[in-house]
Amino acid sequence: MVSAQRGAPEVDAIVVGSGPNGLAAAVTLARAGLSVRVYEKNASVGGGAATAELTLPGFHHDVCSAVHPLALASEFFQRFGLADRIDLVVPEVSYGHPLPGGTAGLAYRSLTRTAAELGKDGPAWNRLFAPLVAHADRVAEFTGAQLLRLPRHPATALRFGLRSLEQGSPLWNLRFSGETAPALLTGVSAHTIRALPSIATAGAGLTLATYAHAGGWPIPVGGSGAIVTALVDDLLAHGGEIVTSTEVRRLSDLPTARVVMLDLTPRALLRLAEGELPAAYARRLRAFRYGNGVAKVDFALSDPVPWRAAGLRAAGTVHVGGTRAQIRRAENTVARGQHAEEPYVLVSQPSGIDPSRAPAGRHTLWAYTHVPCGSNIDQTEAIVRQIERFAPGFRDTILAKASRTATELEQHNPNYVSGDISAGEVSMSQLLRRPVLSPDPWRTPVAGVYLCSSSTPPGPGVHGLAGWHAALSALRHDLGVHTAPGLSPVAPRQTDQERTDRHERTRHEPNQEQETLWP
Repeated sequence: MVSAQRGAPEVDAIVVGSGPNGLAAAVTLARAGLSVRVYEKNASVGGGAATAELTLPGFHHDVCSAVHPLALASEFFQRFGLADRIDLVVPEVSYGHPLPGGTAGLAYRSLTRTAAELGKDGPAWNRLFAPLVAHADRVAEFTGAQLLRLPRHPATALRFGLRSLEQGSPLWNLRFSGETAPALLTGVSAHTIRALPSIATAGAGLTLATYAHAGGWPIPVGGSGAIVTALVDDLLAHGGEIVTSTEVRRLSDLPTARVVMLDLTPRALLRLAEGELPAAYARRLRAFRYGNGVAKVDFALSDPVPWRAAGLRAAGTVHVGGTRAQIRRAENTVARGQHAEEPYVLVSQPSGIDPSRAPAGRHTLWAYTHVPCGSNIDQTEAIVRQIERFAPGFRDTILAKASRTATELEQHNPNYVSGDISAGEVSMSQLLRRPVLSPDPWRTPVAGVYLCSSSTPPGPGVHGLAGWHAALSALRHDLGVHTAPGLSPVAPRQTDQERTDRHERTRHEPNQEQETLWP
């Protein structure tokens, strides 16, 4: 890399940004026996996976992500053994969806039970999801990496693609005859913060709903920060180091290193590498689009949310917005650059599943709604009003609240450009070119410099996959390691001398000690 010209490398690998992807890259490189240093702008690590007392003492809120549909499905977390390192509670109801009139759709971990409770649309729901749930691991493999490649399981990819085309087009209403099933699916598809319907929103919804039935949507005991703690502990145990409260403004400011991994957006790369990027590549990065944003509110509550539909109290996640048509209207209003009067609200109520989140008898509630990019309008009242539609008396349970607008979210985490928590618009074209059209989109033209954020495949979510894929690419192209390091929690820790020997060896020859695996 460029900085290596200034002298012998001070460290093998530098990671800028300590979100789940940055830490996944750091862990992977450290497990390969390399010296790794992480730089974080904030005083604490975690990025989009952190937990803090945002309202009152004893109330522990997730700063960004709360529920983790990808924690069990991610190949990185499977290899890392996340479920063996932290306590994950998997609710019986993965997500729920209240409807006008006091009813609700419930997506259970059991596909059979979900279909049974959907009545006349149950068989259609089962036909839609049964082939995907039966091969959820193949769905995860297909959607968990760069889409610009031949799928390992073409039949599953074809089934998934045809269903995405159906639910992402005007044909999306042909499968169902009632209101509950289409609303249930639309609520999960709307996670993408895009106009509805579209192929990208449908693909995301089908993926998340498949995981809801295949293994469930787990919630970490103690908060999302538990995931970060597990990654940090493993990194430190394998010789890595973390430097906080340090903002990197230019690549040339960094110590010399063999590779630099950037858990940052393309916009940040343009700033850090100004004058070093080829003009054509820089133009492609400038063309990268960021999407609309979110406004978030955390609540400390005296009692559980008084949902009119009692079944929602067992759900880890609730999608609030009404019917498919009502959610479509709200999301398309945001897509036009306006605030919706009756917005779609994504709600998580973890304290009912994890009592450690709040003092005895009290509760926490996590909620956000979609807003135009760069919005500086507080959405607390809009969120409270919308929840009240389906949970009368909710307002009376509020003890305290903490709100962040879209612009304030970016101030906390610059990767959320204008409040875009996806670090880039989730459109079909940008899923293919994220951030550029390339078989190895994590690798930049600057020697030894890689992007490893959610702006790269497979995109948004707490899964660590972008960091893992970027680290594997760096190992192969710049570090002479042609095998993937083991990530299991039982993998032996290296001594200092073994690590030194490994450093010298990896400079010159492939590592033959671990399984060969390159995506």
